[in-house]
Amino acid sequence: MVPLRVLSYNVHGLRDDRAALTALVREHAPDVLIVQEAPRRFRWRHRCAALADECGMVVAAGGQPALGNLLLVSLRVRIHRTWCVRYPLTPGRHLRGAVFAHASVGGAGFTVSGSHLATDPAERPAQAARWKGELATLDGPVVAAGDLNEGPGGGAWRTVADGFAPPPPSAPTFPATLPRIQLDALFVSPDISVDAYEVVESDLARRASDHLPVRADLLLPSS
Repeated sequence: MVPLRVLSYNVHGLRDDRAALTALVREHAPDVLIVQEAPRRFRWRHRCAALADECGMVVAAGGQPALGNLLLVSLRVRIHRTWCVRYPLTPGRHLRGAVFAHASVGGAGFTVSGSHLATDPAERPAQAARWKGELATLDGPVVAAGDLNEGPGGGAWRTVADGFAPPPPSAPTFPATLPRIQLDALFVSPDISVDAYEVVESDLARRASDHLPVRADLLLPSS
């Protein structure tokens, strides 16, 4: 088994304490950082690269093509292929999507994906189904994470979670200062072992964004 640390984080458009954000990421030293609300408009390439550099990581995929979903990786991780999916646009709403990357670490292959579903409950089911449809085509170990904008009882959450190993019981992730709702989660295919899974609650996390990040220490099957 090959260890892989993954952090999923809605960074609130980088509108909060950026130094706290990058300090938190460096403290937890993920191999993969799955970001929601990353730069997606003016100078988005430069801004995504700057965030990666401040976190001690590199850009793998995402940004504007994935509508603010971004994958950053450590130098342990080798990226083989990346692609993005866009969800149908509801007039008057934000265009949303998902980011994907085929990768490997220590000889173990996996696919990682991130998404940020709509706040509108009328939009979420179709977005969840589109994301899940793409995830269902993947072979081998899969890690999927993001801000689902609803809790485990919601239909969109259940759509995404179907077929994945049930995530361990977790704490609320929003709002960061006084969390009471679990909006963020990380799912893995049954061939991946979850060694540890937690919502990161710390002073840095409360200052860095309006969401708390989810961290998972995983064990990938050796290729």
